[in-house]
Amino acid sequence: MAVKVLIKRTFKNVATKDISAMLIQARSNAMKQEGYITSETLTHAKDPHTVLVIAMWRNISDWHNYRDSAVRQENERKYAEILQGETEYEEYHMGLAQ
Repeated sequence: MAVKVLIKRTFKNVATKDISAMLIQARSNAMKQEGYITSETLTHAKDPHTVLVIAMWRNISDWHNYRDSAVRQENERKYAEILQGETEYEEYHMGLAQ
């Protein structure tokens, strides 16, 4: 069953172009992973330093495999240097649970 993963980050006062470059790289990495379907990036209407990525994966196992991968862990280490607080994750199955 497909899943959507909400990934919320609040960045310190960092140049938008730097944040954008990191998000583009992360999306490029995800696109190469089995089970990746799509993702979108949203910026909070009142706080441009808060970014929400909504990623869709074929199933929860595909997401967890990518989440735990070395390439993603390296990206997360880079994010940690410019984040204000922790990254928040929420995982949702598509449709109603059976």
